[in-house]
Amino acid sequence: MAGGSQKDDDEMITSINVTPLVDVVLVLLIILMVTASYIASRSIPMDLPTASGDPTAQARTLAISINAEGALFLDAEPTTEEALIASVRQYVSETEEAERRAAIAADARVTHGQVVHIIDLLRRNQVNHFAINVRPEDLQ
Repeated sequence: MAGGSQKDDDEMITSINVTPLVDVVLVLLIILMVTASYIASRSIPMDLPTASGDPTAQARTLAISINAEGALFLDAEPTTEEALIASVRQYVSETEEAERRAAIAADARVTHGQVVHIIDLLRRNQVNHFAINVRPEDLQ
C-alpha cells in the first residue's frame, strides 16, 4: 500500500497520499494558463465607430500647488487665498458633485499645516475628492 504499513493489512492508514492532489492541481493550472493566454491573445479585429461627443469634455481637476515659500498657485498661475476661494466656488457652481476633484502639490519643505489648511478650504467649499501629488520614485 502506498504510504501505509506493509506488515499488516488491518492497520489504519495514517498518512495522506498527496500525489492525486498534485495531479489535479497541475491539471487545473494548465487549464488556467491555456485559457488565460487564449483570452489575452484573441481579439476580433473590427472598425470601431467614432464618438460624436467632445473628447475634451472630461471633468476638470483643480491643480493647486504650494511652493517652498508658501505661495499658492492654481493651475500653475500665482494666486492668493481669497482668489483661490473664489475660483473654487466658481468651479463648484459649474461642476457636478461627483466630478469635483482637486490635486494638491506641495513642496517637501511646506509644513503639514499649510497642506491641511488647503484641504480644509476645499472641503468647506464642497470639493471632497482630492489627491496629493508625490514623486513616482517615492511610491516604490
